[in-house]
Amino acid sequence: MFKTFTERPIALIGDDGKKVARQLYPWPPETLLQLLWDMLRARLVDERLVTLLRQGKTSFYAQSSGMEATQVALAHAIRIGHDWVWPYYRDQGLVLTMGLSLPRFLAQLLGTKLDYSKGRQMPHHFSAPELRLVSISSSIASEVPPATGTAMAQKYLGTDEITVCTFGDGATSEGDWHAGLNMAAVQQAPVLFVCENNQWAVSAGLRTQTAAPNLAIKAQGYGMPGYYVDGQDVLACLAVLSEAAEQVRREGNPVLVECLSYRYGTHSSADDDSSYRSPAEVASWKARDPIQRFQRFLERQGLLPSEEERRAFAAQVQSELEAAAKEAEAGGSPAPEELFDDVYSDLPDHLAVQRALLLSER
Repeated sequence: MFKTFTERPIALIGDDGKKVARQLYPWPPETLLQLLWDMLRARLVDERLVTLLRQGKTSFYAQSSGMEATQVALAHAIRIGHDWVWPYYRDQGLVLTMGLSLPRFLAQLLGTKLDYSKGRQMPHHFSAPELRLVSISSSIASEVPPATGTAMAQKYLGTDEITVCTFGDGATSEGDWHAGLNMAAVQQAPVLFVCENNQWAVSAGLRTQTAAPNLAIKAQGYGMPGYYVDGQDVLACLAVLSEAAEQVRREGNPVLVECLSYRYGTHSSADDDSSYRSPAEVASWKARDPIQRFQRFLERQGLLPSEEERRAFAAQVQSELEAAAKEAEAGGSPAPEELFDDVYSDLPDHLAVQRALLLSER
């Protein structure tokens, strides 16, 4: 097991791709290559989807470029479709690697009939019942208490499931975050809390939010283990998150993992990051890019796909995106009367009247 409450982030490979740990896990080559393809896919999709905003087809998007190592590793560390996942609004790398289809992904952004929420959710708020992926919420840290409740139910029912709850660094400044972690610790609920610390809560930098040396150390106050990980190192993320998930499953107690990362893009489509951070800061973190770091490692291992293979993969993803966009749009918009569906098993009389009125005016 890795040490808890370390002063420096746990890392297995350096920025140059060299091993910094004494030994690595014996991951087979196919696992290492899959991590690369999943990170590349997440980056390519993230970059391409900005065009949806420019075309006016969606109104909100939060980029995740720079955070792929944490999100992809987490998807590989859990039991997809078995464990319950409460994600936050920048987790597209996680949900795509978990298996959310591109047509469903795009339908949610566009609000078409393929969207599980039938256009009722805010754009970029994904969910997938078959993956046990709970709908995202924009209210910061609002997913933490119900995630703890899910884990308490799992404990009560005696399952071997765990709950996974992700959030950004800004969430740790919210009361809901404290309430959720405190309750999870007191009740010994099997929940894996993952802080994707990209160091900026909109325009509030980490040092304006906490005086603690890192966020993982806050786990001490709740009586749970805390791990501080280099979120740009996909192998360190995979190793720590895998062990943490199994620790939660085995011991039935909550664990907090902080993955130190960085977002390259703006906080969202409504943000101007030039007002609060410098281009030099962004450039310094891009020099530590998680995909480039992992590619250097794979090259040293003789496993890096050729440039031609990577270009072919990028072209394939682009084709998949174009086909998915056509499929998502082809479904059309949900019918207005669907507004009344899925809330009550028996529609109350006053809503039945309103529904009939709506239909009469179409």
